[in-house]
Order: sequence, then C-alpha cells, then structure tokens
Amino acid sequence: MSRRPVGWIDVVVGAACAALVLWLGYLMGSRVRYNWNWSVIPQFFFYYDEAGSRWVPNLIVKGFLMTIKLSVWATLLATPLGVLTALLRIGRNLVGRLLGRTYVELVRNMPPLVLVYIVYYFVSDQLVRALGVETLLLSLGPGMQGFLEGCCAPVTKMPVFASAVFMLAIYEGAYIAEIVRAGVQSIDRGQWEASSALGFTRLQQLRHVIFPQALARTLPPYAGQVISTIKDSAIVSVISIPELTFQGLEIMASTYRTFEIWITITALYFVLTFTCSLGVQRLEAALGARRGY
Repeated sequence: MSRRPVGWIDVVVGAACAALVLWLGYLMGSRVRYNWNWSVIPQFFFYYDEAGSRWVPNLIVKGFLMTIKLSVWATLLATPLGVLTALLRIGRNLVGRLLGRTYVELVRNMPPLVLVYIVYYFVSDQLVRALGVETLLLSLGPGMQGFLEGCCAPVTKMPVFASAVFMLAIYEGAYIAEIVRAGVQSIDRGQWEASSALGFTRLQQLRHVIFPQALARTLPPYAGQVISTIKDSAIVSVISIPELTFQGLEIMASTYRTFEIWITITALYFVLTFTCSLGVQRLEAALGARRGY
C-alpha cells in the first residue's frame, strides 16, 4: 500500500506540536521551581558489586524484568482463558453461554483494584497456605529455586507473584474473550454454512475455516489488550510486587526525585508497549503478505 504524501496540513500540525513541546520545555526550565538532578538515576539501573567484581542489576532493571515476567505469564494464561470463554459464549449450550457471559460481565464491571485484593487474600493468604505450597517451594533444591527465580520470582515471593499473575489473567481474559467472540461472529454466516455442507464438524469449522479468517481481524485489538496487560501490571504494586511502578515508588521515597523517577519509569513502559506494537505490525504485514493483500 502506497503512503500518502506529506501535505501542508501535516507540516502545520507538526510545527504546532514542536512549538508546544518547546514551549512546555521552556516553562519547565524557567518557571517551574524544581531542582532537576538526573545524575541520581543511572545508579538505580546497575551497580558495581565490589565483592563479585561485576555489574549487578539494581532496582529499576529488576522492576523492569518483573513487569515483563508478570505480563508474559498473565498473557499466556489469559489467552486460553479468553478463547475458551469466547467459545462458551458462541456455543450452543445454554449453561456454557450463561457461564461465559457471567464471567465476562462480572470481571469487566469490577474495579481492578478490588479484584487485586480479592485474589490476593484468597490465593496468597488462604489457598496457598492451605495447600502447603510455600513449604513445598522452600524444600526445593538450589537449582530449582534459581530456575523459579529466573522465570518467575524468588520462592519467598511466589505466592504473591502467583496472585498477581492470576488476577491479571482473570481481568485480561474477560476482554480477550470479547475480542475473540467479536472476531468469530464477524465472519460471514455463509462460511459456516459452506463448511457444514462439506461435512465439517463444528470443531473442524472453527479450526480450519473460521479461526484463520478471524485471526487477522482480532490481531490488532488483541495486541492492544496485550499492551494493556503491561500497563495494568502496575496495579499489583499495591500488594508489594517489586515491579516497575513499585520500584519507582521505593526510589522516589528515598531520593525525593519525583519527576526524574517517573519520567524514567514512563519511558521504560513506553519501550515495552512500543516494542509490542512494532512486533504486531510486522506480524500483520506477514499475515497480509501470505494472504496476498
């Protein structure tokens, strides 16, 4: 697809945006009474461990990695949950449709902060303790504990980490369910009828005919929901998960560098979300090339 040439309106809008940015920069530099000190920020990325003679990740990098872990695990759980719920909602079974709709409507109309506390006090404080999961984790060998810390969290933090992932998966899964349901139902009814006439079962219809067509339509909103998962992960800072926002609060409390900290945290969130956006754009282009458009 050819790009639209740059017109005079684009030039005017771009110049106005640039002027606004410069004006805001001037105000912040000349009018705002704030003593900027960016030199305190780099030390919170990495610090030099004199005992081990190597650079070690500090609070910001640890929080950045924890945000990635939370987002990846939550997406991996929310996606099958959302697809299953969407299948229930478009299925022929009345009980399944009622269960799917109840889950979607209940979660989508509940404040995420309330859901955080409900899941935290049930999963971490009650369920994990009743099942003895924490004792089992502490009994693991050093190698397995190191593996769990690398891909999830330290074993002492695993119950809280599991609560955060479970909450994000439940919350995002409800939105993914609606995305998938809308994508499937957007496929023309004739596709169902033609595949049924060929003798396909309903599962074969979904797998070979409907889902491949719905994928291209659901990919952009699904990508938006993955990006939303990254941003929504900040809310679990209220249960002391050491992700990016929580670490920002800790650093701000010790340095009082409010603007520097939150500008840095914002930039790191932007790096994550923008990278996801670019990845999805490439995937969309690849799918379009395979289908010849």
